[in-house]
Amino acid sequence: MDDEDTRDYKEPCPQCSEVNWGLTEESKFYCKSCHTVIEKTKEIDPIETYSLNSKVQSINRGLKRKRKDEKGWDWFVCEAFQFILQKQAEALQKLGVDARIKDDVICNLWRRYLQKNKVAYVKRKLGSLTDSESNASLSEPDSELEAFGLEDNSTGGEISATDRLGNHLQSESATSVCSGSVDGRLFVKENNPLKMSMPLTLAFCYLSLLWLRESITLSDLLRFVFNEHIPYMKAEQYIPDELKIHGPDIKIFQVQYLPEYSVITKKTFELGTFLDLPRFPPITENCYLHPNVLCMKYLMEANLPDELHVWTSRVANKLCLDDATYLTFDPLQERKKMVQYDVQSVALIIVVLKLLFVLDDHTEWTLAECASRSNKNKKGKMLFDYKEWYKTMKVTLDKSQRQLAEEKARFIWKSNRILYYSKNVKGVFTKRKQMARNLHQQFSNLAESAPDDGKQSPSSFLFNWEEENIDMTCFHGHSLEGIMQQNAKTKNSDYWLSSLKKCRTKICKHWTLYDESNFPRSYHFVLSLFCFMLRLELCIVHHEVCSIEYQLFNYKFKGLQKN
Repeated sequence: MDDEDTRDYKEPCPQCSEVNWGLTEESKFYCKSCHTVIEKTKEIDPIETYSLNSKVQSINRGLKRKRKDEKGWDWFVCEAFQFILQKQAEALQKLGVDARIKDDVICNLWRRYLQKNKVAYVKRKLGSLTDSESNASLSEPDSELEAFGLEDNSTGGEISATDRLGNHLQSESATSVCSGSVDGRLFVKENNPLKMSMPLTLAFCYLSLLWLRESITLSDLLRFVFNEHIPYMKAEQYIPDELKIHGPDIKIFQVQYLPEYSVITKKTFELGTFLDLPRFPPITENCYLHPNVLCMKYLMEANLPDELHVWTSRVANKLCLDDATYLTFDPLQERKKMVQYDVQSVALIIVVLKLLFVLDDHTEWTLAECASRSNKNKKGKMLFDYKEWYKTMKVTLDKSQRQLAEEKARFIWKSNRILYYSKNVKGVFTKRKQMARNLHQQFSNLAESAPDDGKQSPSSFLFNWEEENIDMTCFHGHSLEGIMQQNAKTKNSDYWLSSLKKCRTKICKHWTLYDESNFPRSYHFVLSLFCFMLRLELCIVHHEVCSIEYQLFNYKFKGLQKN
């Protein structure tokens, strides 16, 4: 065969001058006498070339089919959420939450959610029954969950990647070429008000924290989410690589905005009702979520006198806001909303400040002048000076607001994991992400400072006034005695309601809005301070202030003054 292929080539070998050529496997000429390989290659005619290319393409197609088998696991959307819930539970444990939150609380809530949605933990497979028989079967709980109770550890189990919902998981959909998950396309189209979502994962976490009566409020939870102490943003990076995310999955798991306080509150209540949970453990006076405890915490954080705590306790007691029956979460109660423990506590403080200082841009400054004159004599305990407190907190608030704005501006919403809507654009997305990463690094170098990737240590306190060598005045130990001496009674006659008009109907929602121009600047500053501490919109705390005032006004402020 070599003789036929090389007979037309008569050039002598450059090494031994012989004309005795053969062909290598790569179709290169070599000398049979001295085995020298030269650059000359066999010329292939077009028909033979077409045949060879067909074989190569056929081989390549075979390799692609092989890689297709290596694409990863066939997975369901609920499985990915299970991974995220697992990571969130582990993050809460690292923050010091009771270790039971993962295996005994969130795990049981998740199992019950899957059963209630008829996704898992049912008696028989959906495909083995008719529709009527299937519905009847699904209405009956699995024996494993028959006596479900969060205090019962018999159904406990680790939220584990190895679980993968096993034989319990059923689906009517087949693997879609447009989605990484088996049921992603159908999941997006599903019309279910309590469909699993990233905000609902936080509802699971908050519901679990309430059950354990942990010292983390909802505002703390959302702040930890923003600081990335709890997995939420960039959630796709917490899902194993074997679970390929593309197509409709991106819409399900990619987060592009911060979770809203009111949304998580509503979803938490709806989740507790949907799961038919029993009454939660009571919120008593020794619990962190009790208003007497939370008010003291926020008074310390806002650098206000400790003596104000006596007044917040009186108002809370007068309105029965400290009653365990009112405070304890009961999903089956007639009241169709949850107690917003942190919002209610700061609203109590604001109402007390209005009772004592009025906050009408006149009375508080007059009282401050009296306190300032008394403090100059330096006799006895320092009196609380509202003006000095305002100047101290204004500097602190402005600085913290600038820092927060810079953090939000620097925040990178997308993770390093490549998400693409189809396999055809994977290369384009990869290239764009690499370009963005390079540009980010170049701008950091131009600024002569790399961005700080270190996370701030988690803390329930945004402001801490007990640190050593603090260069600002701490007002915790200052006295309110001067105010009480100036006023034989509190300024009840000067008190003004925070709402411009009292609502006469439950349909009207005008008092949930807040317009700065309609209120004194002192009130706006105090409201802004506490809203920043909770990272909430002004209208949320303002609404709670209005609610407390309307309840308190019915008592005409009687009984609040010390006898």
